[in-house]
Amino acid sequence: MRDVGTLMAASGNMIERLLRGLYSAVLYLLVPVTLYHLIWRGFRHQAYLLRWHERYAVYHDPPAGAELGRRTVWLHAVSVGEVNAAAPVVNALRRARPDLRLLITTITPTGSDRVNALWGGEVEHVYLPYDLPGAVGRFLAHFRPGVALIMETELWPNLLFGSRDRDIPTYILNARLSERSLRGYRVLAPLVSRALRTVSRVAAQSQADADRFIRLGARADQVIRTGNLKFDVPLPDDIGSFAAECRARLGGRPAWIAASTHEDEEAAVLAMHRRLRERHPGLLLIWAPRHPERFRVVAELARMAGMQVATRSRAGWPGADDDVFVVDTLGELIRFYACADIAFVGGSLQPVGGHNLLEPAAAGTAIVTGPHLHNFAEIRRLFTEAGALKIGYDADGIGRALGDLLDSPDERARMVESGLELVDSGRGALAATMVLIEPVLPPVPTAASPRSRTPPPG
Repeated sequence: MRDVGTLMAASGNMIERLLRGLYSAVLYLLVPVTLYHLIWRGFRHQAYLLRWHERYAVYHDPPAGAELGRRTVWLHAVSVGEVNAAAPVVNALRRARPDLRLLITTITPTGSDRVNALWGGEVEHVYLPYDLPGAVGRFLAHFRPGVALIMETELWPNLLFGSRDRDIPTYILNARLSERSLRGYRVLAPLVSRALRTVSRVAAQSQADADRFIRLGARADQVIRTGNLKFDVPLPDDIGSFAAECRARLGGRPAWIAASTHEDEEAAVLAMHRRLRERHPGLLLIWAPRHPERFRVVAELARMAGMQVATRSRAGWPGADDDVFVVDTLGELIRFYACADIAFVGGSLQPVGGHNLLEPAAAGTAIVTGPHLHNFAEIRRLFTEAGALKIGYDADGIGRALGDLLDSPDERARMVESGLELVDSGRGALAATMVLIEPVLPPVPTAASPRSRTPPPG
């Protein structure tokens, strides 16, 4: 029996090496494509032209010392939404364990900007390198993390195998996996399933997410349901005064917000606003595109449509004669949700999969979306059953839902109340997550340790 087990293990290792070799060979062949991608994105967002050395794990400063590396907690959050979801965990770690070195990686410049806005120099930040074995090896050798915390659905095989090979316990936090994403992993399923089994625990947002991770290849004993960390994201302390200031400047005018919109949704947003203003002439559109490269574009599109436009960066607040107010800054979306009577959350009219519905609900705003919410299937179910969400199945349907809610303050109030109750009842994922990861955090140093310092406020 022992010989049979040894043969099976050797066979499994050989298959793993073969799959990793094929996958890595393809990635190396695609390196020129990554360069083209960075240049192409750089024409639209100049930050993509900077810090290329981080994307290939070429660092100018010396590697972490042995003691410093052993005390590093590394958290990866791909972009803004994941950084926001990770914020309660990072803040809890900073309060409870100020002795730890916190390294946060992102992939997008907007994610990088959000890290800097939230924590500045209080945490370290670099871009996560491409999943090339050499780059992954250099990244892990340079920073020497003691534990890896990966947000949501970042399943990079070489990264997971590399962490296992260096005995770095890896946790996938706030894990979600839609049916669409599960189907997307089919081609790489033999490799991804093996990589997934190297993870210590998968902390799933919902039971449906947990089941899909098991279908992808995780063992049942690896997966635990901890809930959605986005329920635990706190509101800014100044959100009430911010909303009061904004509404005072509106002088009683109604307002709706089109949030996290994508390029293919922009024409529909303008058409909806034009029709809504036929019934509500004083109506203001607060417009917050998903990507910074669209800020200037949507402002110009609105001007070309004959509308008076102001922007957050130039005007600060909407004026009495403005038809459209473009939020061309980062990190303020939840505050502007509180300024609006109704929110249309983008990424849902086109098959993007939707964006965070919990922020407008927590801000006390009635919510309308399109039909494409596969990234938030469980939240969609909860909100729909509670009557806290209206779904339009095309642009006309969304426009009708917005118009009906503008005409019905009582229905808006009922939706807001239901949304606030759902957000309140969903809290608890942070506590469950901290209980899960606490045993693998580096031990608390002695009082004489040079890494000890005064805990940050809050």
